[in-house]
Amino acid sequence: MPTYKDEKLGTWYCKFYYTDWNGEKKQKKKKGFKREKDAKAYERDFLNKAHASCNMSFKNLVALYYEHCESRLKPTTLDNKKYVINLKILPYFENMPINTIDQNTISKWQNELLSSEENYSQTYLRTINNQISAIFNYAIKYYKLPSNPARICGAMGKNKAEAMQFWMKEEFDKFIAIVSDKPLSKTIFNLLFYTGMRQGELLALTYNDFDMENKTVRINKSYARLNGVDLIQEPKTPKSTRLVTLPQFICDMVKEYKEQLYDYKPNERLFTVTKYYLHHEMDRGCKKSEVKRIRIHDLRHSHASLLIEMSISPLLISERLGHENIETTLQTYSHLYPNKHSEVAEKLQALNY
Repeated sequence: MPTYKDEKLGTWYCKFYYTDWNGEKKQKKKKGFKREKDAKAYERDFLNKAHASCNMSFKNLVALYYEHCESRLKPTTLDNKKYVINLKILPYFENMPINTIDQNTISKWQNELLSSEENYSQTYLRTINNQISAIFNYAIKYYKLPSNPARICGAMGKNKAEAMQFWMKEEFDKFIAIVSDKPLSKTIFNLLFYTGMRQGELLALTYNDFDMENKTVRINKSYARLNGVDLIQEPKTPKSTRLVTLPQFICDMVKEYKEQLYDYKPNERLFTVTKYYLHHEMDRGCKKSEVKRIRIHDLRHSHASLLIEMSISPLLISERLGHENIETTLQTYSHLYPNKHSEVAEKLQALNY
């Protein structure tokens, strides 16, 4: 790798020829390096990218894709894109040559997400699928990948969210009375209903995450199962990291449950169950209590509904649920607010009489 020193400026530069992905021979010159090894590193990195082809690793393709997006997307949009790709796509594909990834590989990956402990929403699954499809479209355009395996495999998820369901407190009380015969189920479902945390967030909790003196729980990670392996990873979005306040009875319930565990260490997962256990208990409780069957994730909506009924401000609800912004909260739960308008009128009326 030829490098040269600019004696006048005291800096290094590199000058070399390369063949681009179109087969054209070109010269490249780059100046201003303080050290010779920096000039060599630049040349090496440039040539690796210039010679990139369909047998490059998926990880290298993603690095090129990020560079491509930097001048085309707003920083916040790019950050959100990177967050989804780094969390849900790269861990599965990173070391695979892109020309070995076919529709069967994509289908297996989709099945992992569809059966994940996280119980992702249909719209979030569609977002993830759109991201990987965009990466392969980039490879088709710039690196002569013959086809998009994600498109051949077919879409995952839906553009519109499924109809939201939730329980009123009276319904939850009937349900919890049934499953409280098991301390594990009693603790888990009370936490889900009274904190609004996501299923994966709950399953990642350790006792160290709880501050019983200040009555809070720190949510900063999420549990998932990938290829048969338990994973503790970053939460769904950056704003998902949050501190949630707890009522005293929840603190007491968690302490009581923890004291029943044998040889438990406070830095270990507190709830070592799978989504299948949660679904089984949900089925059992709903059947015996005769309340309508909702999804595990709908307990999060139930918590939001409870807070709205208590006239908690949308900003506080947004922070408690870990939404990216208050607009997300208002868009998700706007249909629960109309019946509050009559309360406004009644309170204004009361001021004058």
